[in-house]
This record gives sequence, C-alpha cells and structure tokens, in this order.
Amino acid sequence: MNVASVKQRFGVIGTSPSLDRAITIAAQVAPTNLSVLILGESGTGKEVMPKIVHQFSKRKHGKYVAVNCGAIPEGTIDSELFGHVKGAFTGAVDSRKGYFEEADGGTIFLDEVAELPVTTQVRLLRVLETGEFMKVGSSTTLKTDVRVVAATNVDFDEAFAKGKFREDLYYRLNQVPIQMPPLRDRAHDIHILFRKFTTDFSELHRMPPLSLTPDAIELLEHYPWPGNIRQLKHITEQMSVLETDRRLNSDTLLGYLPETHRSRLPVKVNKGSDGFEDTDSGRNEREMLYKVLFEMKGDLNDLKSLVLEMINNGGTISGENEDLVKRVFENPISSNKSSSDSLKEGTSNFPIVLKNNSISENHTSIVHEAEEVEQSLSLIDSERDLIKRALEKHSNRRKDAAEELGISERTLYRKIKEYDLK
Repeated sequence: MNVASVKQRFGVIGTSPSLDRAITIAAQVAPTNLSVLILGESGTGKEVMPKIVHQFSKRKHGKYVAVNCGAIPEGTIDSELFGHVKGAFTGAVDSRKGYFEEADGGTIFLDEVAELPVTTQVRLLRVLETGEFMKVGSSTTLKTDVRVVAATNVDFDEAFAKGKFREDLYYRLNQVPIQMPPLRDRAHDIHILFRKFTTDFSELHRMPPLSLTPDAIELLEHYPWPGNIRQLKHITEQMSVLETDRRLNSDTLLGYLPETHRSRLPVKVNKGSDGFEDTDSGRNEREMLYKVLFEMKGDLNDLKSLVLEMINNGGTISGENEDLVKRVFENPISSNKSSSDSLKEGTSNFPIVLKNNSISENHTSIVHEAEEVEQSLSLIDSERDLIKRALEKHSNRRKDAAEELGISERTLYRKIKEYDLK
C-alpha cells in the first residue's frame, strides 16, 4: 500500500507523519470486519478515513452510507437508523427502511456517534454484537451485515462520568482506533493546504489566486487553528473574495484571525534603548539579568568588607561572619540559578580559597580583584561576555548556546550580529 497514491486518490493533502500513520492504519484494517473509531478534533478531516476503509475492503461494491448522528432529532433517530413500520407513530403512513437495512453488505459511517441518545446506543450495541435489529413499532427481528465506522470529537472519559455514553458500546466501536492530528500539529502542511484552497477558490470565483509574504506564512503556521482545516478553508475563501491585493502580508492576514487563540503567534520585536527586545519576554530577560548583577555587586561589597576585616585583624575572620564567607565563596549568586547558569559559572571561581578561617592569597591582590570585577558590571558588556562564553563552551553551536542562556535561537542570532561576535 502506497500512502502517496492513497492521498492522491482521496484528495488528502499533507506530509505530516501523524497523518500518514492514520492513513496507513485505515488501509491496513480495511480488509477485516473490525469496527473502527476515528478520534480527533472537529474539522480535522475525519470523514475521509471511513471512505478509505470502505474502498480498500471487500465491501467496496456494497453501499457506503454516511450518517451525521448529531444532525438528526432525538425523536426520529431510531427510525432513521433502523426504520419503522406503518403506524408506528404519528405521521408514519408507510413503512420505511433504516440506514442499517439500506447499507446491508456495505459500510455505514456514524459521524458524531457520541451524540446518540442512550436508548439508541443500546440498539446500536445489539447490531454490532449480533447483527440483529428491529424496526420501530415492529416485533420482528431483522438481520444485517454492515461494517460500522464511527467518529467523534468527544472526550469519552467525561462522557462516561456524565452517563452520556455507554462504556460497553465504546469498547465495541473502538476495536481499531484512528487518531486524526489537529492542524496545529501539522505546521508544515498549513501553507500547502492554503495554496490548494486559494487555487480552488480562484477557479470557482474566477479571480487570481492569493499568495503570502514570508511573514504572513510564518503567522499562518504559528496560529493554533482551533477550527482546524475547516477554519483555514473558510478564512482562505473570505480573503479570496474580499482582498483586492492578491499578495497578503501578516498585517492583512491577522485581520482575518479571531483575537482569541493568538498566544503562539510570532511577535514583532522592537529594541529598547538598552538593546533588549521590547517585549514581555525581553523585559523578563532584562529584569533577571539586572537582578543577577545587583546581587553580584552585593556579594562583592560583602567580600570587600571581609577583606578589610581580615587586614585589620591580622588575617582572621570573626565567628559571626563565617556563614557570610561560605555564602560568598562557596555558592555565589545561588538564588539565581534559573536566571543564568553561564553567569554563575563565569563568576564562581574567585582566585581566593578559604582555609582555617584565613585567606591563601595576598590581601592587596584580593582587594584589587574585587574592585576590578565590580567595575566591569556594565549590562551590555556582561551580556556580550555571556554570549561569547556560551558559544565557546558549545563550540559555536547556536542551538545549544541559546538553551544554555535561556533565550531563543533567533534572539541569540540577533545578538551575535549586534555584538559582531564571530
């Protein structure tokens, strides 16, 4: 079975591995008589899978009947599925066949199967287990040989808890599950689908197809698409009809996207006066670095005080300052571990070692070292030094360096260009 040929035959568009997996399962289970349950969000294209199952099965010459269970009123659903006899209820002037009788020898697709009333679920379970059913208003048992494929977007655990769906029916339908991926997990397929839709609509409405600028493509691929393929198709049609300029940028595209569900969209970056991104993430990055540097300055001031005390006391430290010595030398800026590991690594190795409450280096060099470090607390210089150290540590692998620094790879690339780091 060639997945590409199946896609071409049934008009499936995309190269996502999860989509290929769903198609492969549908084709593999088709020759059997197992029931199939297709799971996935609304608008993901679940309706194509039962067609694949039917066409690759031994029943392909039989009827294929698709039923939207959610669109049929509760009072008539039993009659629609199983038929009724004359006089079964008011308005039943003739007997009629139901979908299960019509689809005998073929396949029936029950879309939105979780919308079935509980009483109808009992009838359906009997058909699945024995192939038997009775028309509404009749006491005669009929037989049918039907392959059932069902689909839903309902959370079954919640449906079980609320008593809206029978667990025994779920296990009978779910002999082989097929999971349809949401569009947000198929980012590389989104632009392909957009081009297909705009081509179709250009032919339908007799107008040139739309095209997107690079920033619009990025926006298109980052939007979460809660309505999935159906939402993308409708928005593409709106733009095809309404836009006179056939090449769309991100600002135009953004006007067609609902304001909700925009949390994953790329943000235009404006630099602040200190070189950081003027966004929420940029401000957080700046505030964390400020905090680290100010705490370093405090530690260095404590260090200078200790050094002066030792000079005045002949190289010894009072007992009340022993804890302070340990904090400064053994674990500097430990409270900011999550802020910048690179910064801590760059400042944790002071050329001073405690031993028996004394210092092993010359007092003058210690004071000089402390003053030198304090004087180099320029925000820009510190950031440049952090980036340089991270790149050297990871042999110029930007992805690893960005993870080390806690910033995005794109931000790191911009900083490298800004500071002219080779």
